[in-house]
Amino acid sequence: MSDVVNLLRQEASIAQNIKLKRTRDAVTAAISGAIDRLIQVPKIPDKGLVLFCGENFETNDFKCYMFSPPEKVTLFFYRTDKYFHTEFLEDMVEESDVYGLIIVERDQATVGILRGSRIEVLEELEGFVPGKHMMGGQSQRRIDRIIEEMYENFLKEVGEAANTLLLPYVETGKLKGVLVGGPGYAKKDFVDGDYMDYRLKKLVLTPLIDVAYQGEAGLREMVLKAEDVLKNHKYIEVSKLIEEIKFHLAKDDGLVVYGLEEIKRAIEMGAVDSLIVYDDGDPKLESLAQEAEKFGTKVFLVGDEVPEAEWVKKTFGGAIGKLRFKIS
Repeated sequence: MSDVVNLLRQEASIAQNIKLKRTRDAVTAAISGAIDRLIQVPKIPDKGLVLFCGENFETNDFKCYMFSPPEKVTLFFYRTDKYFHTEFLEDMVEESDVYGLIIVERDQATVGILRGSRIEVLEELEGFVPGKHMMGGQSQRRIDRIIEEMYENFLKEVGEAANTLLLPYVETGKLKGVLVGGPGYAKKDFVDGDYMDYRLKKLVLTPLIDVAYQGEAGLREMVLKAEDVLKNHKYIEVSKLIEEIKFHLAKDDGLVVYGLEEIKRAIEMGAVDSLIVYDDGDPKLESLAQEAEKFGTKVFLVGDEVPEAEWVKKTFGGAIGKLRFKIS
């Protein structure tokens, strides 16, 4: 909190250099209002804090809104602008389907969720389960029992983490399924045993998925390998569309459009089948997406949670589309 307040005080000092008096006064008042509210907060809530302050130039109304959002804030973002940036919060109030993601092996596990086009790691776990020892006799059997007990305890730990992190989505009716994967037999042991709450266990989707990695890379691999199960899910649709666009670009067959003016012209012709737009609050891109939807184009708003989103942003200016037919 002290770092944020210090940043705002520095911004208030910089704001004195703004030449237009009305703008300078509005920015200064917004920053002062934010500081006044933040220094009264005794403890940051577990899910983080969101604060908007500003003046409506048309009505001269000054408003400050401070709240803890329904889901955890995953980034720090500060901006002085003409409008409030709500794009980071909008997914939290969408009634989109949520899938639980669990990767488990003998001594490592990752629990996460898939919602919309966003994959989020909720927790990574690590245990210590030795491999088999070859000592022979009673010592061997005793060591084997100890190892199996350590393995059992780790699976219990993973189940407890899954229950804690995923059951809230069950209770709100948002959790539609649970994907379980891993590199070996531990995933089957985990699903067959009584490690998860029965409400999660009955949502486990089959088949179980072979994945080579843990962490975010492993979750992405698992989701993509579950294409048949999640075939209508936004993340899968976006990933497939990006692959199609790359294919058409490689063939240079004229079925891809990019550049804001070129896309807009193609939209007005009814030629754009699907459009990927990088969602960073750019008004021009937002307007383009809204216009495309009016003409029946399927629009995918993506952020950095999609691996190729940066490619769309840097290479094509934030938007690229697949055409229904070639245009001159």
